[in-house]
Amino acid sequence: MIYSTPDLSAHDRSVLTEIYHMRRSLADVLRSPRRWTGGLRRTMLARAILGSNSIEGYVVAEDDAAAALDDEEPLSADERTFAEIRGYRQALGYVLQSASDPHFRFDTSVIRSLHYMMLSHDLTKSPGQYRTGPIYVHDERTDRRVYEGADADHVPQLVEELAANLRSDETTDPLVKAAMAHLNLVMIHPFRDGNGRMARALQTLVLSRRAIVEPAFSSIEEWLGSNTEDYYRVLAITGRGRWNPEGAAHLWVAFNLRAHHIQAQTVARRFQEAADIWVELDAVVAGKKLPERVTGLLYEAVLGYRVRRPLYIKLADVEDRTATRDLARLAEQGLLEARGERRGRHYVAGAALNEIRKRIRDRRVPVEDPYLGMPVVLATEAAALSGTPQPDGTWWVPTDGGEPDTGHP
Repeated sequence: MIYSTPDLSAHDRSVLTEIYHMRRSLADVLRSPRRWTGGLRRTMLARAILGSNSIEGYVVAEDDAAAALDDEEPLSADERTFAEIRGYRQALGYVLQSASDPHFRFDTSVIRSLHYMMLSHDLTKSPGQYRTGPIYVHDERTDRRVYEGADADHVPQLVEELAANLRSDETTDPLVKAAMAHLNLVMIHPFRDGNGRMARALQTLVLSRRAIVEPAFSSIEEWLGSNTEDYYRVLAITGRGRWNPEGAAHLWVAFNLRAHHIQAQTVARRFQEAADIWVELDAVVAGKKLPERVTGLLYEAVLGYRVRRPLYIKLADVEDRTATRDLARLAEQGLLEARGERRGRHYVAGAALNEIRKRIRDRRVPVEDPYLGMPVVLATEAAALSGTPQPDGTWWVPTDGGEPDTGHP
């Protein structure tokens, strides 16, 4: 038995309707290609990779996450951390490829293969294999056990049941179905490591199969990474300390609907901001009589990325000599500023580009929260579940133990 899908409240259904309205509006816009759509898609994927891995403590700069997408070396991430980022990028690539595959079928081999792609760089973590012993989540501050995964003997059967549920033709809404896939996998905790990342990737995979817009614009992995504390809280409240599929999952589903609603607003805002940035950059490029090919590179710099010559060569499809000449000219004009030497040589936004970024961000309208009281509910219920908060007001930040699993729940 796995967690069953809860009934939605009238408010949940209203929020769901609003999410789909926003997604359809974005899908309509995406049907007419813009010059900035590819760059925005790349940025969204980089932020999804960054968000999901930051929950596990694998934190890199956003442009290093983008480097993983481009099969480039990072500027600042250490080798171990970037190996984790690359593994997740490989798994996400499989998700993207599977989105429109008419022959795709959910089964346990998909789940185990996805895990192998994610962790194949470290065979000590048994990539693609179920754990053979118990597994626990501990509170690092108190060394208290706060969650125990399903019995190892039951794991193969439970994952099979999850896969069968994902194959079913039931009428469950895709966003809800994806949220329940996430919940069940992370609560079963079938692997020695990487269970949280696997659960989030599986959620994105389920969404990708039935999403209104492509996975880059429908994933909530970025939002979860930015709201890690509440993410831990809702999992703790739902799990109640052990594998308990009889428990209620409504708060978890509502939490995910909140994430989708806010992320959909964020994506719509970013699309408009990208359009505004390109308008401003077009004016700068024309005013300084620069070649139009540099606009894409300047866009990356406005986002705050550290840009490099190999990236520019790919973006603009130019020769090495042309790239060197263009970058030197942009630096002379003060649009870019050079940093580092030799292999570490890169460029960052100059004053004029930073001013563009500031103007665009100053016009931002705050997003609306469809569940205004949820943060208070999560804090209150988490406090009741785990005892009093720490003196500094922070809450438990878990790492897995038992049969050693160094990831988060």
